[in-house]
Amino acid sequence: MRNISFQVEKGESIGIIGRNGSGKSTLLQILAGTLAATSGVAKVNGKVAALLELGSGFNPEFTGRENVYLNGSVLGLSRDEIEARFTEITDFAEIGEFIDQPVKIYSSGMFVRLAFAVQTVLPKDVLIVDEALAVGDEAFQRKCYSAIERFREDGGTVLLVSHSAQTIIRHCSRCLLLSHGELLADGPAKPVTDLYQKLMYSPAAEFKQTMLRIGELGLEKGLSTPNAAPENTDEMKDTHAEEQAPGNAVTEFFDPNLPNPPEIVYGTETAVIRDPAMFTQDGKRVNTLVCGRSYEWRYYVDFIEDAHDVSFGFMLKTVDGLMITGSGGKALNKTIPHIHAGQTAYVKFKLNFAIAPGTYFLNSGVSSLINGETIFLHRRVDVAMIRVLSPDTNIYSGFAFVQPRLQVEIKETPSL
Repeated sequence: MRNISFQVEKGESIGIIGRNGSGKSTLLQILAGTLAATSGVAKVNGKVAALLELGSGFNPEFTGRENVYLNGSVLGLSRDEIEARFTEITDFAEIGEFIDQPVKIYSSGMFVRLAFAVQTVLPKDVLIVDEALAVGDEAFQRKCYSAIERFREDGGTVLLVSHSAQTIIRHCSRCLLLSHGELLADGPAKPVTDLYQKLMYSPAAEFKQTMLRIGELGLEKGLSTPNAAPENTDEMKDTHAEEQAPGNAVTEFFDPNLPNPPEIVYGTETAVIRDPAMFTQDGKRVNTLVCGRSYEWRYYVDFIEDAHDVSFGFMLKTVDGLMITGSGGKALNKTIPHIHAGQTAYVKFKLNFAIAPGTYFLNSGVSSLINGETIFLHRRVDVAMIRVLSPDTNIYSGFAFVQPRLQVEIKETPSL
């Protein structure tokens, strides 16, 4: 690595992106202190928590429990301090009895669960994550992104490496584009990831020319764009995983094996949301849907105290927390003037799922006007996880499902 110079302010969220071999992981290892720079200076103020190589810092012969204490002591915590956080770590990791098994028998998903759990609960000022969240199921990924969001909201600094431009845009205000060990661009996440996409999808024959143009493009976008040398690694493209219903039929159903996500609950609790679930139009409960069809998101709200100007709401989010849609009584001009203590509201949102195949998370909320201010009486965040299937064998990208139909006409080119 060479000619890399940048500064990160307290509370910033920085994405680092680039092709394989561009130096992303090396840079993070230097910042984390696990690798020494041969020249130059890397200065970090505050405590750093780093989730780098899968299972790095773990002794494969030790149990999960022993590795928690080992990691904690390496990070400067006393045994009593680790003990005080141990239950929180195991609750986050959700690996059950495997906590007392040697980590050499762990799956990659179990590795990252425990490693992320340790880094999440330890006191820190800077969190460094190197592509680790690509491992594990969607529910755990959402849990990790939620923890990162809370850390950012509390003023923490985040450095996140990812090959996914969308992940960088959603979670980072700024992005560094690396190429062949040099800093190619530094600026707001969206324009820098635009440059990255241009680089990724350039034909091999045009790659060097594209590299030369990156500097000019960056200057047009107002970015810092030092010169960089081209690299000769294979192109890396984001992939879109398609979900399939059992058998050949594409239909909605209830999958008992779809996990319940770890939810966050808050509010005055003078009302309580219960039994949230998705239903078909004929009343069948489902958690695996088909895009383009209509469903109902339903839940009950039991009122413990009187409430005025009551509004009910919902929100739909991606695995990494991007809000796809959300609405409620106020937005729909359907607030309830008064609900008495002891009454129950049965809430139904009729929704057309014109969204692309993927995994999504739902929130439910009820709010009321209290002393002139809208206050949540109860809010359940990530209360349910659903999967949306493709209605056919076509591949759909992005989030919106617009039922594309392609027509192409071939004609003779008119002579000039």
